[in-house]
Amino acid sequence: MKQSVIRIAAAMLLCFAAAVAGNAQQKIAWINSSAIMEKLPEAQDAQHQIDNLIADWQAELAKMQNAWQTKFEEYDKKKLILTPELRADAEKELQDMDKKIADYRTRKFGQSGELFQKQNELMKPVQNKIFKVLKDMAQEDNYDYIFDKSSETLLMYSNDKYDLTDRVLDRMVKFGK
Repeated sequence: MKQSVIRIAAAMLLCFAAAVAGNAQQKIAWINSSAIMEKLPEAQDAQHQIDNLIADWQAELAKMQNAWQTKFEEYDKKKLILTPELRADAEKELQDMDKKIADYRTRKFGQSGELFQKQNELMKPVQNKIFKVLKDMAQEDNYDYIFDKSSETLLMYSNDKYDLTDRVLDRMVKFGK
C-alpha cells in the first residue's frame, strides 16, 4: 500500500514537473467517489444488500460464540469433578467449536471471503459506470488528470472549482448510466 502511494505521488510530481518544464497547461479535476456512491440509488441498494448479509453473518457468529461460551461455562463448573477422559472430550469439543467459529469468520469476512466477493459482485458494476462517465467527461472536457479525493492519500489539496462529483452524479441520474 505504501509503495503504491509513493508511486502515485512520484507520478504526480513527474506530471507537474513536466507541465512546468514544458510550460504546458494541465487540466486537472477531482471527484469524491464516496459521495457519488452515497447518492446513487443502485449503490445504496447494493450497500443495503451487503449490510443485510453482514448482519445475518454477524448474528450467526454471535450464536456460535454464545454456544461456545455456554459450553465453556458448563465445562468450567464441572471440570474438577470430571474424569480425565471426560475433561479431554469437553476440551476437544470446545476446541472444535472454536475452530468452527474461526473458519466461519474467515469464510465470511476473510480477505477473499464471501463479503469481499459479494462487495465485488454488487459494487463493481456501479464503479464501472462511474468510471465510464468519468472517462467520457474527461475526453469531452479535455482533462489531463482527474483524481479521487475520497482516498486521503491521493490528494492533499484541491480547489473546489475543479470538483466534478456533482456533475458526474447529475449525469448518471439524468442519463441513467
